[in-house]
Amino acid sequence: MGILSWIVVGAAAGWLASMAMGKNAQMGALANIGVGIAGALIGGFILGLLGIGGITGINVYSILVATLGAIGLLYVLDRVKK
Repeated sequence: MGILSWIVVGAAAGWLASMAMGKNAQMGALANIGVGIAGALIGGFILGLLGIGGITGINVYSILVATLGAIGLLYVLDRVKK
């Protein structure tokens, strides 16, 4: 995947994750992209350990994997803050 693909998938996944976790008002566009890209790496890594393919490009599956990873990341960060 190219850098533009990572940004697009990261933005979509970060936005969806921030909406799911109720943090959309607290996060800006760059934070959404960063969380989405980190979520893509986390989700892809976990699925790779399970023997399932991870991020494959700009498609619904990749956005879903990245969103689930980003939700997990936001959850852990929220628990660490408290």
